[in-house]
Amino acid sequence: MDPVGQDINLNSPNKGLGPAGGVDSLTGVSVEGGAMGVAAVNTLPPGLTEEEAEELYSELTKVEEEINTLRQVLLAKEKHSADLKRKLGLSPLNELKQNLTKGWQDVQTSNAYVRTTEKLGEWNEKVTGSELYKKTSETLSVAGQKTTAALSTMGTALSRKLGDMSSNYSIRQSISMPTMRNSPTFKSFEDKVGNIKLG
Repeated sequence: MDPVGQDINLNSPNKGLGPAGGVDSLTGVSVEGGAMGVAAVNTLPPGLTEEEAEELYSELTKVEEEINTLRQVLLAKEKHSADLKRKLGLSPLNELKQNLTKGWQDVQTSNAYVRTTEKLGEWNEKVTGSELYKKTSETLSVAGQKTTAALSTMGTALSRKLGDMSSNYSIRQSISMPTMRNSPTFKSFEDKVGNIKLG
């Protein structure tokens, strides 16, 4: 038998079988009307008559045809669903957002979540109402106020000092080269680096 005449549809109940009335080259079983003829089957399972086997093969063929029909219907329904979603502007991302939102709402209304929230509320009330919490809160508040005042005072003092320095010295006096060259710091630096000629 030539392979061109074989049914190669993998979902077909007749896959690998030749045309009606032929003999399948793979199994050597006669093929009648696209289904296997039971009379030509060499071996039957024990306790199964030819009539029962033929009936089972017939039922198997019908079931496989129904499966293929259902697959085609499912694919058509999925395509139709995708078209409707596209027309409604429902993208996979929007669906995911909706699913997450619904899931979060379900969690928030669950008994476990409600009980946990209540317990945390009770615990929070106990902690905030305790003497230790009040003392710690007051201490931190006072420390924050003192730190703010100290930083403010230090900032004011620095501003005054910088203001005094800028009014007492002109920029030319503080950067004049001859004065700088004669300073001990510059001499020490010059000795370490070597002879540097400054313009």
